[in-house]
Amino acid sequence: MDKGVYVLLLKNDACLIKTGALGERAYGPGWHAYVGSAFGTGGFSRVTRHIRLNIEKSKRPRWHIDSLLLSPFFQVSRVYCIHTDQKIECTIAQCITGTVIPGFGSSDCVCSGHLFYFSNDPHRDILSILHSISEKNECINRVEIWSPDPES
Repeated sequence: MDKGVYVLLLKNDACLIKTGALGERAYGPGWHAYVGSAFGTGGFSRVTRHIRLNIEKSKRPRWHIDSLLLSPFFQVSRVYCIHTDQKIECTIAQCITGTVIPGFGSSDCVCSGHLFYFSNDPHRDILSILHSISEKNECINRVEIWSPDPES
């Protein structure tokens, strides 16, 4: 199964970024976790696109997350690929304890947002959330952690 949900973990410096209709926003220095889905025909190839976009900075923004990926202030640190056939993107987003960035990545659902700010690396918290969801729902087949940055 090459489909499911993913969490992009981004490390960033303080910056101002224009994000489509959401307008210009200030992002504090630290970490941001973005929850997205990969149920389309390409599945997790969407994640590969996100990583490539972050490295190459070569395309125009298509989704909210692209504005961060194209910014020189944001770098992908880790990606959690959650192999599942269930649409648990919102479930994961509702369990994340960071400060929600309102409206970001949630134009197709009722969530407050799918981007969260953390002052410190939330890696262990994200793993704990995924483990907890997996134990309760038994809907996660496996979790792969990708690290495009060899220092992560």
